[in-house]
Amino acid sequence: MRQDEPVTAIESWLQDILRCPSCRSTLAEGTGPEGSPELQCTGCSLAYRVDDGIPVLLVDEARTRS
Repeated sequence: MRQDEPVTAIESWLQDILRCPSCRSTLAEGTGPEGSPELQCTGCSLAYRVDDGIPVLLVDEARTRS
């Protein structure tokens, strides 16, 4: 990944339409505790991992942010 690429490497048009499956709020790019990319919900405390540029938007697999 290049230095100037976004953390999650998700196309901006796709990130604009993605929503948290739990509360339907928008998702912001972030970094997990291990430095891995994730999408963090702006409405609730859930964070979704991103595997090889593909967001895993499963509530059961989401991490709860503190």
